[in-house]
Amino acid sequence: MQQVMVRWFNAMRNSIQSKRQRWRSLSGLCLITLVMSLMVNACSLGQTPKLQPLKIGITTWPGFDVVRYAQATDLFKKHGLTVELIGFENQQDSSRAVIRGALDAAFTSLWDVVQVDPGEDKPAVVMVTNISHGADGIVTQANIKSVEALRGKRIGAKLGTVNHLILLEALKLHHVKPAEVAIEDVSNESAVELMAQGKLDGAVIWEPLLSDTAKKIKGNIVYTTKELDSLVIDTLMSRLATVTTKKAELTQFISTWLDVMHAVDVEPKVVYEQVGKQLGQSADSFSRDYAGLKKGDIALQQKMFQSQNGLKQAIGQMAQLLKEDPRAGRAPREDIEIDADPVTAAIEGWKS
Repeated sequence: MQQVMVRWFNAMRNSIQSKRQRWRSLSGLCLITLVMSLMVNACSLGQTPKLQPLKIGITTWPGFDVVRYAQATDLFKKHGLTVELIGFENQQDSSRAVIRGALDAAFTSLWDVVQVDPGEDKPAVVMVTNISHGADGIVTQANIKSVEALRGKRIGAKLGTVNHLILLEALKLHHVKPAEVAIEDVSNESAVELMAQGKLDGAVIWEPLLSDTAKKIKGNIVYTTKELDSLVIDTLMSRLATVTTKKAELTQFISTWLDVMHAVDVEPKVVYEQVGKQLGQSADSFSRDYAGLKKGDIALQQKMFQSQNGLKQAIGQMAQLLKEDPRAGRAPREDIEIDADPVTAAIEGWKS
């Protein structure tokens, strides 16, 4: 009996030791698995998802060209972006390219967005780059000294473009009906030449040509956008499908833009030098061109996108101006999306 009890005791002891060994092995395996899992997840969390490249249309304009500072200083790279700025002669063409899907976005005026050709998608405004505040205006011959004196006169302004909008704003402010002036449908450069030849009474042009032309012909600048809260609002335009699929990329682009606006505040000379170098002009020259704009900083973004009212009201006013002067031959679009999500996310991230 004693021998039986001893055998039973030894068997139980061996069983318990075996289970302990198996438990230790299993526990060790689980611990190793857990540690490896945490390491993999930590690595994954530490990696920023790779952003897709962006193709952005741009025309020559100080309010747009200032973004070239981001190229010169690798700010895009800092935000994980690869950005290709593609030059266009006019904003109508770049806006069409966005709607057709050839570009992810374009720097363009809200006026051009309102008139962009129909397509398979809706235009979407995601950022405001600047608002004209003296950079655009009307130059006249020496004998014409006011906007009111333009009644019955010939004014150079390309129909449907921002120049047309500037003229309509000026006329409305000074109580002149659009039908009371004749519009010569000519480009900015042609208008300058015709003014020099005395073949136009006035022309809508922008700086520095505005001041240069007035000086050359000894004429007058009878109006600039500094006289009112102008509708000459420049934007970054995309389309609904792109905003959906590349929201992260557009948000980072806007974050980069806010970096540029901050640089303009804290080191303007450096910004103007870098941009001027890329444009082949001096820092002082670019500084003067940029001075006539309200820059698209955080305060302006919040003003224009808050409750979407600022931009929506502007679009409504533009639509009314087009109806009052149908010479451009374009009906205003009524399906423009104002998507505040990218700019709101960019501002929140930039402030944090």
